[in-house]
Amino acid sequence: MSTLPLEKRHERASGRAEPPAGEFDLTEEDFARIARILHEDSGIALPASKSALVYSRLAKRLRALGLASFKDYCAHITSSGGAGERMTMLAALTTNVTNFFREPHHFEHLKTTLLPPLLAQAKRGGRVRIWSAGCSNGHEPYSIALTILSLMPDAAEYDVRVLASDIDPNVVAFGRAGIYGDEALQPVPKELRRRWFHREGEGFAVSDEMRELVAFRELNLIGEWPMKGRFNAIFCRNVTIYFDPPTRERIWERFCDYLEPDAWLYIGHSERLAGPAGAHLVYGGTTAYRRIGAKAR
Repeated sequence: MSTLPLEKRHERASGRAEPPAGEFDLTEEDFARIARILHEDSGIALPASKSALVYSRLAKRLRALGLASFKDYCAHITSSGGAGERMTMLAALTTNVTNFFREPHHFEHLKTTLLPPLLAQAKRGGRVRIWSAGCSNGHEPYSIALTILSLMPDAAEYDVRVLASDIDPNVVAFGRAGIYGDEALQPVPKELRRRWFHREGEGFAVSDEMRELVAFRELNLIGEWPMKGRFNAIFCRNVTIYFDPPTRERIWERFCDYLEPDAWLYIGHSERLAGPAGAHLVYGGTTAYRRIGAKAR
């Protein structure tokens, strides 16, 4: 998922954010309205210390729309015609920090523990599903696909698929295009890079086999989840740290409904599982949890 960056805080001695000075006035009331809308739309909790970030990211939107103040901007995004700008605001206030094979221990676990029996099952006609929840620009789901292809080059010919979802349509479109620069591909092992990418313009495009494995969709983690089946693994890493604890715990509990028995949930290095999901998931390695039992939806 697109996530808010951790930036330097600008606070008063009282602990409240100092409204940044600049071209437009951003009052505490304006900031509170923007934070409330962001939370309602995405589940992201925006602390008062982020007022400087909000100003720097949204001032350009005020200029583009010809608005005179953040008060006018708040009125616009809450109007009947403001839905599109609310999504633009979400994209402006989030940053996608990701790379191929980030937190490589998860992909090693995927390769050595989870995938071998699943892919053997797929060859016998079975179904394999993995979800990258908060896929950002596509590095994570394509890393999953590369791991699958390293074990089973013809995986796309079987019922093996990766769902890649994110709330931001811009990053979903980027991932679906599947073109990355040379620097972005540095973490990809040379053999995988040679076999599964090809030169396209100034960058490198993912192969047809990778495209067939990965399906990109827009999805809001605090909204409806339309998927009917369960997953053998869910990657949701460094996403829920930007939610408040109740939202975070609800999402983890919902994941349990979508995991097959003995399936795995991979979370980020700074995240720690808490709440009701702990009754259904057991620690199985570095920020990796195995689903126990089965929970009816």
